[in-house]
Amino acid sequence: MKSTIMAQESRQAPSIIEQQLRDNNSLCISLVEQIKNFNPALVYIVGRGSSDHAGVFAKYLIEVELGIPVSSSAPSVFSVFKRTLKLNNALVLIISQSGGSPDIIEQAKAAKASGAMTVALVNTPNSPLSDIVDAEIPIGAGEEKAIAATKSYMATLSALLQLVAYWKGDEMLLKGLLNLPAQLTNTINGSTHLDPSFVSSLRHCVVLGRGFGYAIGREIALKLKEVCGVHAEAFSSAEFLHGPVTLVEKELAVIDINIKDESHAAHNTIIDDIISRGSKTKNITVDGDGVHPRCLPLIVLQRFYLDVEQAALSMGLDPDSPAGLKKVTKTL
Repeated sequence: MKSTIMAQESRQAPSIIEQQLRDNNSLCISLVEQIKNFNPALVYIVGRGSSDHAGVFAKYLIEVELGIPVSSSAPSVFSVFKRTLKLNNALVLIISQSGGSPDIIEQAKAAKASGAMTVALVNTPNSPLSDIVDAEIPIGAGEEKAIAATKSYMATLSALLQLVAYWKGDEMLLKGLLNLPAQLTNTINGSTHLDPSFVSSLRHCVVLGRGFGYAIGREIALKLKEVCGVHAEAFSSAEFLHGPVTLVEKELAVIDINIKDESHAAHNTIIDDIISRGSKTKNITVDGDGVHPRCLPLIVLQRFYLDVEQAALSMGLDPDSPAGLKKVTKTL
C-alpha cells in the first residue's frame, strides 16, 4: 500500500520529540520556577478536538504526579453564554495546534484578565495566541499537512511530560523521556496491533481504557471516526460498567487500550468481565519493559496511527483528506 502524508508525519514523531526535549529543556526549567512562585491551586485546561484530548492526558498526569486538581474548560461558557470564571488562583494551560481559533483566544484573554497564569502549548510559531499568554511551550512538530493530527498530538503529550517531570523533580521520568524517541522508532519498525480486517468490519465500537489509557482512548476513538468513518466512542472501563456495558450483549465490538501501569490489574478485571459477556474484543498493548509507565501511552499511539492509516487505505478511504473536514476549525 502507498505511504500517505498521515503515515509519513506520524513516523516523524520520534525525531520531533527528541529535538523538542532538547530545545525546551531550559525553557521548562525556567517556567517551572515561575509556576512554583505562582503556586496554583488549580490547573484549568483549554482546548478543542485532539488538543482537548491532550488535556485529558494532562489531567491524569498532573493529578497523579503533582496532586493538583485539574479542570477542563467548557468553551461555550465564554463564547456563547458570555460568562467569565474566577481563575485568579489557576494555572491555565491553553493547548492549540494553530493558536488561531477565536474561542480559544478569547478564553486565554479572559483567563489572563481574571488573574490566572496563562501558558500556551502551541505548534504554530508566532500565532495570535502567542501575544496573549504569559508563557509559551513550543510543540515544535512543524507543519502538519494531513487533516488528522498525529505528530503534533504526540509532541503535545511529550511536552506535557517534560513540564511535569521538571515541576515534580522526577529524574526517572526525565530519563524515561530521553529513551522515548528510540522506543518510538522500535515501535514503528514493529508489528501491527490493529488489523485492517478488524477495523473494516466495524460500524460501531467502543474504546476502553483506564486512566491514561482512557485519555488516549479518546484520541483513538476520534481517529477511527475521522479516518475510517467508524462510529467509535471512548469510555473509562470503570464508567463503562455503569450502564453502557449492556450494549456488549448485542455483540458490540470493544477496542481494549491496555496500559501496563498502576491501572493494569483493575482494568483487566473489567475487560475479563466484558469478554465473558460475549464482546468482540481487540486488545492494543505494548511490552512495557524498559519504558517509563507515563511514556507507554505514546508508544501505543505511535503504533495505532500507522495501523489506522493502513485500515483506512484497505477500506478505500483517503486518510489524508477525510470527507467534510479541514485542518483548522475555527469555532465561536
